[in-house]
Amino acid sequence: MASHFDLTDLQLIVNIGDANSLTRGAERSHLSLPAASNRVKNLEEHFGTRLFHRNSQGVTLTPSGEAFMRHARKVLQQIEHLRGDIYEYSRGIKGQVRMVANTTAMNEFMPAVLSRYLASHSDVTVDLRERLSYLVVKAVIDGTADIGIVAGKPANAELQYLPYRRDRLALVTPASHPLADRDSVSFNETLDFEYVGLSEWSAIHAFLIQAADNLGYPFRFRVEVGSFDAVCRMIEAGVGIGVVPQKAALRYSNTMKIRVIELTDAWAERKLHVCVRDLDALPSFARELVQMLQDDVPTDEREENGR
Repeated sequence: MASHFDLTDLQLIVNIGDANSLTRGAERSHLSLPAASNRVKNLEEHFGTRLFHRNSQGVTLTPSGEAFMRHARKVLQQIEHLRGDIYEYSRGIKGQVRMVANTTAMNEFMPAVLSRYLASHSDVTVDLRERLSYLVVKAVIDGTADIGIVAGKPANAELQYLPYRRDRLALVTPASHPLADRDSVSFNETLDFEYVGLSEWSAIHAFLIQAADNLGYPFRFRVEVGSFDAVCRMIEAGVGIGVVPQKAALRYSNTMKIRVIELTDAWAERKLHVCVRDLDALPSFARELVQMLQDDVPTDEREENGR
């Protein structure tokens, strides 16, 4: 099968599909229009189906063309990973671990673990990116990530889930705020106040908007910043209130004039999981990182997880 088309064909179909134009797709692929047209014709004859609808405005993908383009993107993406990995090997690097994690794991748990891991694995690099939990799952399933850390345990038979850490979210207010003397509060009771939050790239940003939407409340952040520290400093200055991981909030409360209040909503208590496609199939250096993540869990949380 592979002998009937090559990487140029794959990139051509992607370029045509993105541009909705055979001419522009050919230009982006650095091919002449006749050469590009001939490649598309050969592909369609080989598969016995049209990949594009032609019209006076250009071209659009047929259902089979959409399927071809989807798979072509994956193949081209894997080729880019291959090039990157081989380049790393040429520099003396013997392995790379691709990780995706939610906001809390990125900020609260990963720095200390990665510091120890990289110190003991000088020939391994780690590509760590923050994603919403559902995108973490997707990345691990698609093979664009080796290891993921998610909140909860999304149902998916294609992945293995390993218990990791507990993550409790808490409300943070200025010391003089009307809610500051409360021991606990529901999220619903806070929605009339201005909110400070992380930027839209963070998992918690989307999580809170969804929680408010579930209550039928049109929620938005008055101010968005780039870190938990910045959120708490804005709150201390009286800009608004916010929701951050309790561990981080308590740490900042030692040096800032803020109050940390328990959220009574069930979703405020979250359990993080490490997810992989197949733990045994990971390279040894990637399995060692998974083991280091699990070894980092405090004793009381291990007992709760049954380990």
